[in-house]
Amino acid sequence: MRELTLSSVIAVLLGLFAGAQSNPPRTRIDVSKLGPQVGTRVPDFNLADQNGKRWTLQSITGPKGAMLVFFRSADW
Repeated sequence: MRELTLSSVIAVLLGLFAGAQSNPPRTRIDVSKLGPQVGTRVPDFNLADQNGKRWTLQSITGPKGAMLVFFRSADW
């Protein structure tokens, strides 16, 4: 069985760190450009909620408009 020394552990860690640095840079996604923007009129829709009740844009719009929030659950 080979004995691990502090210098061998440091050498392994430095090798792992150097390998992680060689990955190509990731392309950043500008999330402000995704989906409808603030103030943009969305197309009319007719969708069922988790209880099967149907909702349209007209049914959720109040005197000041509507705010749509999309939430992706963990079990999709």
